[in-house]
Amino acid sequence: MRVLIINTSETAGGAAIAAGRLVGALNRNGVKAMMLVRDKQTDRITTAAVGRKMAYKWAFLWERLRIFIANRLKRTGLWRVDIANAGVDITNTDEFREADVVHLHWVNQGMLSLRQLGRILDSGKPIVWTMHDMWPCTAICHYAGQCQKFHSHCHSCPQLLYPSAHDLSFKTFDAKLKLYQKHHITFVTCSRWLAGQAAQSRLLQGQRILSIPNTYNASVLHPSDMIAARRHHHLPETGKLLLFACQKVTNPLKGLDFLLRALPLVKVDGLQLVMVGQLADSTAAAIPYPIHRIGYIDGEKEMALLYNAVDAFVTPSLEDNLPNTIMEAMAVGTPCIGFNTGGIPEMIDHELNGYVARYRDAEDLAQGISYVLDDTNNSRLAKAATEKATTVWNEQRVTEQYIKVYEQIN
Repeated sequence: MRVLIINTSETAGGAAIAAGRLVGALNRNGVKAMMLVRDKQTDRITTAAVGRKMAYKWAFLWERLRIFIANRLKRTGLWRVDIANAGVDITNTDEFREADVVHLHWVNQGMLSLRQLGRILDSGKPIVWTMHDMWPCTAICHYAGQCQKFHSHCHSCPQLLYPSAHDLSFKTFDAKLKLYQKHHITFVTCSRWLAGQAAQSRLLQGQRILSIPNTYNASVLHPSDMIAARRHHHLPETGKLLLFACQKVTNPLKGLDFLLRALPLVKVDGLQLVMVGQLADSTAAAIPYPIHRIGYIDGEKEMALLYNAVDAFVTPSLEDNLPNTIMEAMAVGTPCIGFNTGGIPEMIDHELNGYVARYRDAEDLAQGISYVLDDTNNSRLAKAATEKATTVWNEQRVTEQYIKVYEQIN
């Protein structure tokens, strides 16, 4: 069986990482899998790039410009939506022609337009679509937030500001509805929470919706010596280290503001913050603990060592599906703290392998950090975190679920 996994990027972003791990897992379990991307960043022979870079660049810019103009040149919501009005045809590639099953992942920002998606569906090949956010079941938004209109015709979109932008939402919803109604698609969500959201959408009525989590590379992500890991990253060998990692700390949905409110309330001797990502000096000055700035980390091995170097990982995200970071941290035995939102409470079992704080409650987030870093709890939570990862997200279990889906639809 030949499976073609399609994603915008090869390595950038959580969806790319999850898709790449699945490609490797499938090939190790007897399925010939290839990944087709717009942005190829490695020399992996299992990844192919499609189209001309200039064509994709114009597709990406045209979509952003259309949204920007409709929103009266305001940036508010610009990166929270996609209208899929531009993309490149992949149906004429050898990889597509040879595939027995086509497996879509995150295909936005100029990778596939709705027109090109229609060509893929019209090919008659079995289609699986893993949802890494809500976009496949909404009009244009990646996460609906507090909006309850996503499951029906979106006459207005709170992600954008003006009626002209709202028209984009309505038109895209209508185009998606007409496209989906003509075809059978197996939608796979990474969390049960997202499956529940997808089931509410008018777009996905009559379609098959399953929930299969992502997996991780256990050969890299596993417990190792903490002191050696701290030395590798030039971190202090003593003290309690709390890790916060984020590609874009300026994104309000990543919850940095709540972490900043929580940290002064944490009463843990020797607490120090390890920060992955850029942090303004003025913001860092407001944190009442020493900060170790790691910057950007490239590669699973380096990240695995960092998880092993810290005592806990905090992710104050306000919207999320099934964060790879939580899975990775738990796999190496690092307990996690996060808000009760999205798929996070499916990953962290409250006070068993981490702490699930009340949503948007900085005081409870602080309580969670203190609880996890307490010496009487930390080792117990760490052991349970590893057990959860190896049981629920192990490669064999996840891969077998996907192979079963492929066999059923092929």
